[in-house]
Amino acid sequence: MTLGHDIPTSVENPVPPQDLSGITGHRFIYTYANGWQYEMYVKNATTIDYRIHTGMVGGRWVKNQAVDLVQLADDVYKVSWHEPTGTSVVVNVLPGRRVLHGTIFFPQWIEQHGSKTVLYQNEHLDEMRAYRDAGPTYPLYVVPEFARITLFEHVGQNDESVIAVGPEDLPEGFADRAD
Repeated sequence: MTLGHDIPTSVENPVPPQDLSGITGHRFIYTYANGWQYEMYVKNATTIDYRIHTGMVGGRWVKNQAVDLVQLADDVYKVSWHEPTGTSVVVNVLPGRRVLHGTIFFPQWIEQHGSKTVLYQNEHLDEMRAYRDAGPTYPLYVVPEFARITLFEHVGQNDESVIAVGPEDLPEGFADRAD
């Protein structure tokens, strides 16, 4: 299916046609080249839930993170967001190729004290904002990495049970599943 991405954008046509059905309602588990393992559930066109299984802030999990989700081309999506911690994230996802590229922009306070974020963020939003505001913010710790998608499954949209517990409460081997 061609989505008209070969048509240049303009003031009159600023956004090419979007078909987000290839990513909304999907859960995927991926491991970055640096060994960090993440799980993302694209709950709908504006919201994700995610868990971090391993890495600098492994054990962290978040529900109802507002995102900007766009389709860049057939089977190429970009998910980007800014967190209450001050962290910004951009993830380009190519499900058919089982690859993604993510860039995480951590404020300096997380590089220095990332363990403060290893929790269920939704129950600590004021605390995360206070840490963010106290800083330090700069210099940013930028982590650009490619990742391999090991599991990509359709689980339906807006299902609160898809990511309902932290990674520590999952059955052994949960994140090792592959399709």
